[in-house]
Amino acid sequence: MGLRALEQRLERELELVAFNRPQWVRPRQFEGEDVLDVAVIGGGQCGLATAFGLRREGVTNVMIFDESPAGFEGPWETYARMVTLRTPKTLTPLDFGVPSLTYQAWWEAQHGAAGWAALDKIVRGDWMEYLRWYRHVLDLPVVNEAKLVRIEPVPGEALHRLHFADGTSELARKVVLATGIQGGGEWHTPAMVRDNLPKALWAHTSEPIDFAALHGKRIGILGGGASAFDNAHFALSQGVEAAEVFIRRSQLPRVNPIRFMEKVGFAARYPALDDATKYAAMDCFLGHNQPPTNDTFARAASWPGFHLHTGAPWLDVAEHNGLVRVTTPHGHHEFDFVVISTGLISDPALRPELAEVADLIARWGEVVTPKGPRNALIDAHPYLGDGFEFCARQGVDGAPLHGLFAFNYSALISLGLSASALSGLHLALPRLLRSIADQLFLDDKDVLVEEFLAYDDPEFVGEWPLPETGDAA
Repeated sequence: MGLRALEQRLERELELVAFNRPQWVRPRQFEGEDVLDVAVIGGGQCGLATAFGLRREGVTNVMIFDESPAGFEGPWETYARMVTLRTPKTLTPLDFGVPSLTYQAWWEAQHGAAGWAALDKIVRGDWMEYLRWYRHVLDLPVVNEAKLVRIEPVPGEALHRLHFADGTSELARKVVLATGIQGGGEWHTPAMVRDNLPKALWAHTSEPIDFAALHGKRIGILGGGASAFDNAHFALSQGVEAAEVFIRRSQLPRVNPIRFMEKVGFAARYPALDDATKYAAMDCFLGHNQPPTNDTFARAASWPGFHLHTGAPWLDVAEHNGLVRVTTPHGHHEFDFVVISTGLISDPALRPELAEVADLIARWGEVVTPKGPRNALIDAHPYLGDGFEFCARQGVDGAPLHGLFAFNYSALISLGLSASALSGLHLALPRLLRSIADQLFLDDKDVLVEEFLAYDDPEFVGEWPLPETGDAA
């Protein structure tokens, strides 16, 4: 078919379903400055889909801001080092039911139906190419190299001034933090690594790592999740002599609870659960850790320089003669460089852009009493409303939080597989979009209702009784 033909078909499909609805939100200015109805922070898959989906809600005064150069939004061309995505290729998270906007349609337009049938999983680089095409074909408004550093509530105005690293600012009524897996907190690095090693000797998997410069060197990797094995395989493919993975468990994690959640409606219906049940479910979810896929593990393990240490937590790390000495219950190991793959912590207090409002945000640890033991990781998550909006702590004025939405990994506990996984994105987007549009409508309800009550534009323009047309023959 070719991409041009697909794009023409997509244009027709959007026409047929009247996807692009008329703008109904009243334009607003503040002290002579134009105000965005919605500012989306993050131009990856969640941010792009949010901006596109808002068109169906009749909300078009929207702008996306991303800190990365154009075409490098999200993790796919930066720190993601897996060969393929882990999710099934048949997922349709971003298309809103429009067939020609699916990844499959994009793939088949270039490689044919037989190529799709032969494809096992989506190649990471191909997914990024699809996202670039998605942005282009939908003409989505993105400002690149715009790093948000501060959200400043405008007192008494239900507005937020967004301050960017280059000194510019924008006003917005609603702000969607579509900031990905790390956007609700920070990547976790054990203190013993941060405190004991010079930065030149270690990196987190979320950082750029010049593995080619480590050609012929030995590296140690702390963590047993999927990204540890992605990085081991990638490092060995770049000529690293040895990549040794250390996990504290006696066995690798084997169960991926996401697969169950996908199969039985758990992902879609999770938000309907009561809080205590959500707490118990997510305590179990986080306890599993995400295992590597079988093909990811097989690729890493196939290299002669790969080694896996189980039951081997790091008890100490130190610089020793220019190397990193790692101590485990089984002895000492020395490496030229170490890589940390120890997950993340979700807590609004860790986000510099939220510094002015973080103390107002309710946390799970303050709102919910679990049936079993407390989980510190869960307790630090923001307690969100049904539409991903931040909620205020009891007894504080929550007005500065109005219009702020956390559509990132920190929504996991409140709303399940939502912005945290491709598996849940198609379920979460309608909830988010409805919530944003509802807020915009309710904020202006007094004016809108007044205009409705005064509305008297005639639609019927006929006459009755009918005018005389002369005597009948």
